[in-house]
Amino acid sequence: MTGILITNNRYIWDKYKEHMEVLYDEDIDYMGILELVRDKIHKGHILLTHPLSGSIKPNETPYKTIMISKEIGELDMDSLNIIEESIYTARKFLKNRPTPNWTERVLDDFRTIDLSLVDNIMRIHQ
Repeated sequence: MTGILITNNRYIWDKYKEHMEVLYDEDIDYMGILELVRDKIHKGHILLTHPLSGSIKPNETPYKTIMISKEIGELDMDSLNIIEESIYTARKFLKNRPTPNWTERVLDDFRTIDLSLVDNIMRIHQ
């Protein structure tokens, strides 16, 4: 599948960096990933995965991976609306209850869950 993975999850980086373009920054939080994706959409990329995929709430996990198109075209209003709504939703969750300072064991679980979501997407689109 051609696309770009944008992530703050090192498990995604480790697994996919040799197979496709991965923009990885471990110092960006969940909101930072959403905002980076929004900036890419403004430049003409299209969302290929939903920013709020999975059943984990934005204030529960610090990790997020989103796939966007590699190709750049005109501004896609559907992608823009989805990312803006996702940012709004994430901010609402984080305002009500910030992400806890999880132990490394719990963070490892969240990295694994995020990787599993991406693995499932990759299997579907092969």
